[in-house]
Amino acid sequence: MIRFESISKQNSHRILFFEASAVLNRGEKVGLVGPNGAGKTTLFRMIAGDEAPDDGQVSIEKQVTIGYFNQEVGEMSGRSAVAEVMDGAGPVSAVATELAALEAAMADPDRADEMESIVERYGEVQARFEELGGYELEGRAREVLAGLSFSQEMMEMDVGRLSGGWKMRVALGRILLMRPDAMLLDEPSNHLDLESLIWLEEFLKGYDGALLMTSHDREFLNRIVTKIIEIDGGTLNSYAGDYEFYERQRALNEKQQQAQFDRQQAMLAKEIKFIERFKARASHAAQVQSRVKKLDKIERFEPPRRRQTVAFDFPPAPRSGEDVAVLREVHKGYGSRRIYQGLDFKIRRRERWCVLGVNGAGKSTLLKLVAGAAEPDQGSVTIGGSVRMGYFSQHAMDLLDGDATVFESLESSFPQANQGSLRALAGCFGFSGDDVEKKCRVLSGGEKARLVMATMLYNPPNFLVLDEPTNHLDLDTKEMLIRALAEYDGTMLFVSHDRHFLATLSNRVLELTPDGVHQYDGGYSEYVARTGQEAPGLHP
Repeated sequence: MIRFESISKQNSHRILFFEASAVLNRGEKVGLVGPNGAGKTTLFRMIAGDEAPDDGQVSIEKQVTIGYFNQEVGEMSGRSAVAEVMDGAGPVSAVATELAALEAAMADPDRADEMESIVERYGEVQARFEELGGYELEGRAREVLAGLSFSQEMMEMDVGRLSGGWKMRVALGRILLMRPDAMLLDEPSNHLDLESLIWLEEFLKGYDGALLMTSHDREFLNRIVTKIIEIDGGTLNSYAGDYEFYERQRALNEKQQQAQFDRQQAMLAKEIKFIERFKARASHAAQVQSRVKKLDKIERFEPPRRRQTVAFDFPPAPRSGEDVAVLREVHKGYGSRRIYQGLDFKIRRRERWCVLGVNGAGKSTLLKLVAGAAEPDQGSVTIGGSVRMGYFSQHAMDLLDGDATVFESLESSFPQANQGSLRALAGCFGFSGDDVEKKCRVLSGGEKARLVMATMLYNPPNFLVLDEPTNHLDLDTKEMLIRALAEYDGTMLFVSHDRHFLATLSNRVLELTPDGVHQYDGGYSEYVARTGQEAPGLHP
């Protein structure tokens, strides 16, 4: 269906692909993986026709429709979310726009003298709209938006009033409604809450077209894809299986390649030792020459290319008192909307609470109350003795000094630290080489989030309050963070839509529902086993 045939591509002085080949067949669901900067987005752009390979070709079967979702949504305004999603479905969207304009014209008293012709045209357009399945399409568009956590009110809202994250969901909805022959999804799991993520998972499982996607969510990949295409040092390697199978197979391949390389190196060392020992003896001249010729003809094995993996041992957090945070009879609302009415909640030392709840249930509000970023309307929030808190939110990035470089930002936070440990810290969070010299003002949202996280964890507090800490982390950095936090000896309160993060790090669950607040002993995995659901309000 889509073939990469010996493609080569260079970006500036960097070779992204060299004579790389792979294929996406009809109906296949494929995960595209590789380190940051390996060329995943470039590959998508080549399929979409936005870029061309320097050599080789990308061939696509005739009449194949392609839908491409990426992180650059562009300008959106002037239409409702429903209309914007329907716009991705082709000619019917133009008919829907005219229909809406005619409905407005019929309600306009200033155009009474044109009413006969307007009504006549409305009848024609309405018939065309029905013929194209417009009314069913609108229903499907609303279903998609509801699955992506839009309320009815938000569906009717001008898209221009939505935040960047919600516009991303609209752009994703357009592609999902389109149901093309091949769907290219570049990080569709970003900006989604847990409920939307699980809905999208089910949608994609039921999609019968070809799917090529990237994601930094391993659980999401594991549940959808049946094949992995890996970008590794300019090549494309295919693995028949999910992400976990790919990880195991890659590790096995590396082990076998290393063993093959080691065996050959041992053999070469033995041969070279013989040649060196006997090259000056006439009696062994024939044997020496024979072995030299043999060595010249041997095809040398390469050692496996090692992925640059980073690990950082975060220093131990100082001990806090037993009661870390206590909320008593807390009331909180915004305008007429009540979020909490009489909430009682206690966090004790070494507890790791994950907070679950549908969009708008008050997850971030709870974290803000505990962190002191918001005040309760009534009641009290008390932080315990010897508690040193670190609060990560999506707005923490606004506090970075735009004129400082990444390294200067770390240095100003830790003036006593040596340069080597700060560079190691930066490397752990994806800032290697010249990246540490980037000014904070030019960093992407993801890079800013990683820098804030690095600063917080270098000298860790004993109470971490984390609001979606993994949103912008790639798979390797996320794994490093999970490993580090698994060893962390302090207390945690966090919100995350990453189920691997939830399952590995939580030992308590706070569930926010319209029926009230529920507390569960045991972590996220126990919560799923006990309730039979992966998120509040969702049933298997």
